[in-house]
Amino acid sequence: MHCPFCRHADSRVVDSRTSDDGASIRRRRQCPQCNRRFTTIETASLSVVKRSGVTEPFSREKIVNGVRKACQGRPVNEDDLALLAQRVEETIRASGSAELDAYEIGLAILGPLRELDEVAYLRFASVYQAFDSLEDFESAITSLRVEREERTAARLTGLTGDAAVHGDGADGAGEVDGTADGVDATSPTR
Repeated sequence: MHCPFCRHADSRVVDSRTSDDGASIRRRRQCPQCNRRFTTIETASLSVVKRSGVTEPFSREKIVNGVRKACQGRPVNEDDLALLAQRVEETIRASGSAELDAYEIGLAILGPLRELDEVAYLRFASVYQAFDSLEDFESAITSLRVEREERTAARLTGLTGDAAVHGDGADGAGEVDGTADGVDATSPTR
């Protein structure tokens, strides 16, 4: 490592620490020539191969910019976008590959975006999954609905005992708390 002050060709590591997120190492170095100290940050490189064949460094900012377009007019803030980009990067790094196709990164965005906002997910998916017809949108919407119903059912079956049913003590009638559809279990059915 060249010294940034005197350009000496060598330096020695005085201290090393991992960063808070564990994705990089901070090294404190000292130049043997001028004795000045400086800090370096070391990260594993991650490259993206674009459709044209050009390779460029991975950028969270590009993910945020791409997803921001799909989230226009939706209740999604900049912090949500930053967290999404971080989750995507963690997923990509966990794959173990140092070089990824841009299309694979677009697909890696779909899962976290689906959790963040369903409408933005549909907008983004229509491009990355190459929707050609209304049937493609209908299929994606049906999938989202089924997934939502499964989450709601799982949440409701997770409620048990006193957390789910409360009797009023007088006539033994009770009501169910936490229903997603607003049905009152004490009202008579017709």
